[in-house]
Amino acid sequence: MQVENGVSAGRLGNVEWRKSHHSNPNGECVELAGLSGGEVAVRNSRDPQGPALVYGTAGLAAFLRAAKEGDFDDLVTGRGTAGA
Repeated sequence: MQVENGVSAGRLGNVEWRKSHHSNPNGECVELAGLSGGEVAVRNSRDPQGPALVYGTAGLAAFLRAAKEGDFDDLVTGRGTAGA
């Protein structure tokens, strides 16, 4: 099945959604699922039938690497300037 960004997460079929053990206990988290074509879908855990963003593994790996290196820390701490 061809999957595009914004597809209803419910239309992805029987996929196994996972969230980090670091997830917020208030339910404010994202969940990820591997898709049959090798892509990874991301959804808001509070809206399980809502839209899912779909990423290729290279793009997701680049995002995770940047997050681990702190490239987005200023977005949650309010310190610094985005894109600096």
